[in-house]
Amino acid sequence: MANFDICPKKDGGIMKRILKEGCGTALPPQGCKVAVHYTGTLLNGTKFDTSRDRDGPFKFDLGKGQVIKAWDVGIATMKKGEQAVITCSPEYAYGASGSPPLIPPYATLQFDVEMIDWEAEELTSEQNGVKRMEILTPGKGFITPNDGARVEIHLTGSYKGRIFEDRDATFNIGEGFEDNIISGIDIALKQFKEQESSKLAIDPLFAFGEEGSLEFSIPPDATVEYVVTLKSFEKSKELWQMDTPEKIQCIILKEKGTKYFMKRNYTYANKFYKKIPSYLESEETDTEGDIGEKRKALLLAAYLNMSICNLKLDENFEAKADANKALQLDSQNEKALFRRGLALLALKEPELASKDFADCLKINPNNYQAKVKQTDCNRILKQQIKNEKQIYANMFEKFAKSDAQREENAKEKEPNVMSCVGEWGKEDREREPSEFEKENPNILLLNSSGEFKDM
Repeated sequence: MANFDICPKKDGGIMKRILKEGCGTALPPQGCKVAVHYTGTLLNGTKFDTSRDRDGPFKFDLGKGQVIKAWDVGIATMKKGEQAVITCSPEYAYGASGSPPLIPPYATLQFDVEMIDWEAEELTSEQNGVKRMEILTPGKGFITPNDGARVEIHLTGSYKGRIFEDRDATFNIGEGFEDNIISGIDIALKQFKEQESSKLAIDPLFAFGEEGSLEFSIPPDATVEYVVTLKSFEKSKELWQMDTPEKIQCIILKEKGTKYFMKRNYTYANKFYKKIPSYLESEETDTEGDIGEKRKALLLAAYLNMSICNLKLDENFEAKADANKALQLDSQNEKALFRRGLALLALKEPELASKDFADCLKINPNNYQAKVKQTDCNRILKQQIKNEKQIYANMFEKFAKSDAQREENAKEKEPNVMSCVGEWGKEDREREPSEFEKENPNILLLNSSGEFKDM
C-alpha cells in the first residue's frame, strides 16, 4: 500500500503505510493505554530497538507525551490488529540531539508497528470507576474545569442500548448532585476540554449504586454508559487567587449543607461542609479582627456539622476526628465534647466517652442527653468488669482442671513399688521355701544375686 501523510501539519513529517488492515472501525482514544509490538530502524535498515525481543508488548498512555510525537500521532490512527510502517522526520522523533549511541542526530526513523490492543482511560483513582471509552469529538485547547467551575453540558445516558435520559444541565463541578448528575460525570468533567464529547462507562459506585434507579429502570449494581459533551465552562477562582474576605463568602456552602441536612441527606450535606475547611484551613490562624472571628466561627461550625453528619452515616472515626478539630478551636465546646463522646461510645471506648459526657455536664449540668449517655457508659463499664471477672474465673478453673489432670496422668505413669518389694516380690519367688526355711523363718539367706532376701 502507498504511504500517506498523517501529520496534523500535512508537511510529510509523519508518513504511514499499512501492511495489514485492522479489525472494525474503532480507534484508540487519547489517554488510553495502548499495547503494541514494534521494530525501529534507521533508513539504512539498521535496527536500533524492538519489543519483540522482550517478554511482552510495549505499553504507554496515548497522547500524554510519554513517547515521541510521531507515535502519539501515528498510533492514534491504528485499529486493533493493524500493522503499519510509520516513517517520521527528526522533528517528530529525536531531533538534533538524537538518542546516542544508537540514533544519530537529525535521523529519520522507521517503525514497523503492530497494534495489539488498548485499555480505556481510567478517569478516577479507583480501578473500577469511570472509563473514557472513546473521544467522539476532541476538545479545544488544554484547559479543563476545576473544582467549583460552572459547566454547561449535554448528556445522554444509556443502559444496554436503551436511552434513559437525554438532557442539558448547568451546575458547579463538585455540586452536580444538586441537578441529579451522577458522581461519575462530575468527576470525569474535570478531565474534559471545552467542546469535547466523549463516551464514558461508569461503574455502579459512581452511578446508581447498589440501589439502582426506579425512575430510569436501572437495576442494582449496574454499569451505565453516557455520552457527555462539555459545551462551555467558566473556571472558578483557585484558592491562591482568593483573599480572606472572599474565602469567608464560603458561608454559602454552610447554608447549602444545612439545606440537605434538614432533608436528612447527610452524604450531600457533608460534601458542602467539607469544602469549608479546604477554603479556610490554609489561612493564618492569627487572623485578627472581624475577619478572624468570622473565619474561626465558620470553621468551628463546619467541623461540628461534619461530625454530626459522620455520626449519622456511622463514620465514627471521622466523627471523632472532626470533633477533635472543633475542640482545637474551642476546648470547652459542649457540642464537640458530646459528639466526640458519641463517636467514642460507638467505637467501644466507654471510659473515654464517659469523660467527655462528664465534661459536658460540667459546662451544662442540665444537658439531659449527656446524663443519659454517661449512665449508658457506666452500665457498659460495669458489664465489662463483670464479664472480665467471669473470663478470669473460667480461666482459673480451666487451669486448675488442667493441673489436676496432669497430676493424675503423672500418677498413672509411676511404677507400683508394692508389687516388687519384700514378701510380695514376685520376681524373687523362683520356688517354694524349703522345709529348713519354713522351720527357721528368721534366718536370712542369700538369693541368686548374692543379696540377702527377706523371707
